[in-house]
Amino acid sequence: VNVAKSPLQVPNLTFQNRDGQPVKLADFHGRTVLLNLWATWCVPCRMEMPTLDKLEGELGSPDFQVVAVNIDTRNPQHPLQFVKQIGVKHLTFYADHSAEVFQKLKNIGRAFGLPTTMLVDPKGCEIGTIAGPADWASNDALRLIKAVIGKG
Repeated sequence: VNVAKSPLQVPNLTFQNRDGQPVKLADFHGRTVLLNLWATWCVPCRMEMPTLDKLEGELGSPDFQVVAVNIDTRNPQHPLQFVKQIGVKHLTFYADHSAEVFQKLKNIGRAFGLPTTMLVDPKGCEIGTIAGPADWASNDALRLIKAVIGKG
């Protein structure tokens, strides 16, 4: 985890829910968010997805949510089929078929490839960023999130 060295207000990213309705990162203010950008063509993303689902199942609450945003730009049904196929039970499906969320994070030096994960505090400020995959179901990851949300 690359811990933020100075305060950074995360841009108010916009993406869509399963029904195509717009969702903004600001909609999650008041809770800690693990924002993850992923794509079905990204093998490490595919491997990481079950661990994100497990993390949300274990720690998801009014204080914390995993917000995994798919950025596939072709065939919007493919990511939906993928999460169904691997048995995602706890994550809410979000997508940005324009991949604008990735570009906005890239423009501020926080996205270089996929997966990209950013831990965001309840006020919308960056706590830290991870470039590349992580095992979000590991004891280390659980301890990190519990410490950040004050339950560790």
